[in-house]
Amino acid sequence: MSREIKSVAVLGGGTMGTGIAGACANDGVRVLLLDVTRQAAEAARERIVAGRPPALDDPAKIELVSTGSFDTDLDQIGDYDWICEAIVEDLATKRQLFARLEPLRRDGSVVSTNTSGIPLRDVVAGMPERLGRDIAVTHFFNPVKVMRLMELIPGEETTADVIDAFAAFCGGRLAKGVVYAKDTVNFIGNRIGCFWMLSGLHKAKAALDAGLDMETIDLLMSQPVGLPPTGLYGLIDLIGLDVMDLVAKNLEINLPADDAGRAFTRFPEAEARMLARGQLGRKTGGGFYRVTKQDDGSRLREVFDLTAEDWRDVRAPADAGHADATALLFADDAAGGFAWELMGGALLYAAGLVPEISDDIVNIDRAMRWGFAWRQGPFEMLDALGPDRVIDRLKSEGTALPAMLQVLSVAGAASFYRADGTEFLGRDGAFAAVPPE
Repeated sequence: MSREIKSVAVLGGGTMGTGIAGACANDGVRVLLLDVTRQAAEAARERIVAGRPPALDDPAKIELVSTGSFDTDLDQIGDYDWICEAIVEDLATKRQLFARLEPLRRDGSVVSTNTSGIPLRDVVAGMPERLGRDIAVTHFFNPVKVMRLMELIPGEETTADVIDAFAAFCGGRLAKGVVYAKDTVNFIGNRIGCFWMLSGLHKAKAALDAGLDMETIDLLMSQPVGLPPTGLYGLIDLIGLDVMDLVAKNLEINLPADDAGRAFTRFPEAEARMLARGQLGRKTGGGFYRVTKQDDGSRLREVFDLTAEDWRDVRAPADAGHADATALLFADDAAGGFAWELMGGALLYAAGLVPEISDDIVNIDRAMRWGFAWRQGPFEMLDALGPDRVIDRLKSEGTALPAMLQVLSVAGAASFYRADGTEFLGRDGAFAAVPPE
C-alpha cells in the first residue's frame, strides 16, 4: 500500500500540538485541531496566529485549521490522512485516547504519537493489530517552527509504507530533518543530550571542588566544544529543573540495567534542594542564574553559587586558554580534566549506543546537531579529536572501548567519516555512502 499525507488531524492543543498544526497549515495542508473542549481548541487555534513567534508566516492560512472537541468531534478524524496525537505526556491518558480513536479512523490513514520518551510498545500494547501496523512516533522538537529535528520511530509491527509516508511528508513538505531512531527510552537526541546534562551536574561538582567556578564551567561547555553559549547550567535553567527531574525519573525506570546513565538519575544534594524550594530556572525568575532590575533601571546578573548555596554577582569566567575541543579535552589541568569527564564521557556514551538507539552513526550525529545545536555530532567530534588518540587514552586508563570505537579499531579505520564526509563507518566495519539529508 502506498500512503500519502494530504490532511492532518492534531489531537491536543498544547505547545506541541499547536506547533505541529501550525507547521502543517503553514505549508497549505488542511488541519483539524481537537482538544478537550471546543473552547480550548479555539484558544489553541488563536495561539497559532498570536503566539510569540506565530506559527504561521501568512496569518490567512489559519483558515485551513478547523477545531472541535474530543467528545463531540472525534469522529471527524475519519476524513484525515494523518492522525497526530499530541496530548499530555502520560501513558494511561494516551492509551485511553487511542482506544477511542482507533475505530473512527479510516483504513489507509497513518497515526503517530508525539512523545519525547514514552516507548511506543507501551502505547500500543494490547491495542488492535491495525493500529500497531499504522502507528509510529513522530517526535518533533520545540518550537516546531524553528527546530529542524524530527525523530521518526517505528514500532515492532509498523509497516514500511507508514514510515515512508511520514518521512516524505515531514522531511519533504515540512522540511524537517528526519532522523530514524529506535523504540528505546528518550530515543536519540534526548538520550544523549539528557545524559550530558544530568551527568554534567554530578561531574561539575568535582570541578567546583577543584577550583573551577560555575561561569567557567559554562564557558568550557560552550564555544570550545562547539555547544550553544548557554553552557551547562544556562541550558538547564532554560529547560527547567522540574523538567529535568521528570526526565531523570523516566530514565531511572526505563534505562537498561547496565546503562551508564543510571548513575545520574538523581540530582546532587544542592540541586535537589533547589528543586524542593521551586528554584527551577527562567520560568521561576531564577535557577542557577537570575537577572533582577535595579531601582536605577540597571540589571543585576547573579549566579547561585552551588558551593556556598547563596547568590552572588556573576563574574567573568577564567580564560582557560583552550580554543578548541582538541586542546581542551587533552589539556593537563582542571579545565581539561573536567571537559574530558563530561564532554568526553558523552562522546563515549554515544559511541556505545549503536545499534541500541540507532543502526548507524549518521542518525546520531544529525540528531545532536539538529536537536541540540551541537556544531558537530558525537562521531564527527571524535574524528576531530582523533579516534586513535582517544583509543590510546582509554587503553592507558584501563577503560573498555565502547562499541563503535571497537569497530573502528578492528577495521583499522582512521576515522568514522571519510571522502570529505560522504562515507561513514558502519557497525559491520565497512564504509557506506552517507544518505542525503
